[in-house]
Amino acid sequence: MSDTRQLLGIKGGSETTNIWKLRLQLMKPITWIPLLWGVVCGAAASGNFHWSVSNVLASFSCMIMSGPLLAGYTQTINDYYDKDIDAINEPNRPIPSGAISLTQVKLQIWILLLAGLGLAYCLDNWAGHTTPSVLLLALGGSFVSYIYSAPPLKLKQNGWLGNYALGASYIALPWWAGQALFGTLTWTTALLTLAYSLAGLGIAVINDFKSVEGDKALGLQSLPVAFGIKNASFISAGMIDIFQLAMVVVLISIGQHLASVILVLLIIPQMTFQDIWLLRDPLKFDVKYQASAQPFLILGMLVTALAIGHSSLVSI
Repeated sequence: MSDTRQLLGIKGGSETTNIWKLRLQLMKPITWIPLLWGVVCGAAASGNFHWSVSNVLASFSCMIMSGPLLAGYTQTINDYYDKDIDAINEPNRPIPSGAISLTQVKLQIWILLLAGLGLAYCLDNWAGHTTPSVLLLALGGSFVSYIYSAPPLKLKQNGWLGNYALGASYIALPWWAGQALFGTLTWTTALLTLAYSLAGLGIAVINDFKSVEGDKALGLQSLPVAFGIKNASFISAGMIDIFQLAMVVVLISIGQHLASVILVLLIIPQMTFQDIWLLRDPLKFDVKYQASAQPFLILGMLVTALAIGHSSLVSI
């Protein structure tokens, strides 16, 4: 079990000297799931995805770009700049433990970034874009990832701004990439996904609970540090619930009543797991909560995306 946690990049994993396992741990595969799903949601919201070999291969390539490559880049660069924090919170991680050199980490950052941007360029060519929209999204997302982790901006120093940047990167950006690849990304759906990303802010707060000790020591104002663990758990739950319920209102307003009912039914178990795990002891049960509740969140995203794909919003 601890070996699996190590490979997925979850706190509490076993240590290893295998260089490829260390590289994978830096990329935190557990964080790829929302991005892979975001691409699926964007393709569904485009209203133009077809189950052809070329479309399936293109969507799979977009998932590789968003997850293993660019999310892997994001997580690796975050570990590089968080090595002092991890030395306090997770001293067994690859960098603070000395299991991998900083030169190797820098090389991994550049390889993942360039491979992700190169694949984005290829996807634009496949789609016949006159404006390289997927590449521009990849560049924008990579820049946000850099300023999230790196000084002097280091957005993660500000709990609200940093967590929203993270939430938007995990929900809005892959959605936009999937929708731009197969159709047209409209301002309406872009704004809706940015609003949906406020639910992602609530998810991002959960990742801060494991880092409270190090954040306090280095003066980072994460929400659990700024408001206390208990209050931050309520902020997290509130953001997740309120902005999903806002999507229910949007779906009703565009005539997608069945989708709105399904979304409500998917929100209810999330709220149940918040009561069981998140609000009782987020430090102890953060992983259990995410494993229990996140599937309902991402299913709700897909329901919303399919409803948007079948509505007039796609052509606005």
